[in-house]
Amino acid sequence: MSCPAISVVIPVYNEEAGLPALFARLYPALDALCEAGEAYEIIFVNDGSRDRSAALLREQFARRPDVTRAILLAANAGQHMAIMAGFEHARGEIIVTLDADLQNPPEEIGKLVAKMREGHDYVGSIRKKRQDSLFRTWASKAMNRLREKITRIHIADQGNMLRAYSRGVVDAINSCQEVATFIPALAYTFARHPAEVVVEHEERAAGESKYSLYSLIRLNFDLMTGFSLVPLQWFSMLGMLVALGSGTLFVLLIVRRLIVGPEAEGLFTLFALMFFLIGLALFGIGLLGEYIGRIYQQVRHRPRYLIEAVLERKE
Repeated sequence: MSCPAISVVIPVYNEEAGLPALFARLYPALDALCEAGEAYEIIFVNDGSRDRSAALLREQFARRPDVTRAILLAANAGQHMAIMAGFEHARGEIIVTLDADLQNPPEEIGKLVAKMREGHDYVGSIRKKRQDSLFRTWASKAMNRLREKITRIHIADQGNMLRAYSRGVVDAINSCQEVATFIPALAYTFARHPAEVVVEHEERAAGESKYSLYSLIRLNFDLMTGFSLVPLQWFSMLGMLVALGSGTLFVLLIVRRLIVGPEAEGLFTLFALMFFLIGLALFGIGLLGEYIGRIYQQVRHRPRYLIEAVLERKE
């Protein structure tokens, strides 16, 4: 436990219904790796759950204190900040992240560890047969393509949390002080030898998904504005094109007025054009606000999360 080879970091938020099933499958899977010479630790991070998740983690720590640690956050900080808290306490040479909903089978952890042992410093995963709704699968693929074009970060399946990181990559992530980030993308920028493996995917064991459509949109906005200036650059180019088109239209209307005379029939067309330009301006203000908002969050220097307690066996 003092120097494990593998640290498994699992954020937990209102997962009371699914935790017993997770415990029943996670520990045997990792015990099998331990028998093969891979010592491990499991770090559960309770992200301010409002149900009995924290109590179940305390009970599990009492049952397996030799390999279990639990970090209890005082309030909900978000999935990625919970993982950051786990990273800062992880002691393993290889750090694996896993969701608590069992959509990624714990038995697949060994596949990522084996790939890391080949010399990679970051191993992502691609879901073989996604067990999500058709809309969510389609939306995820569309966002993947858009994100790749904007950020140049090549992650085949950005929504899958089952990933493995080397100690060097995690140390680099821990050195960052961003208050909002997307960990897989951040790790990709630090990795020198990334790889991906195909893993199984199952239906959620219990409970409901914590990601709504709004939160998924917010996540992708954070991803694009946190890793690239391309959205601002694209909007600047679009603004120049619109300004050029508007100037040309203005000249044409002046010439037409001088030659043909005033015309009232085109009034609603001008209204439509004006509303389009106003909408474009509002979108640009919102896009600029995304970047300014990130700056505002950063300069306040507030803690990213507050730890209420850490459950671990003293050496």
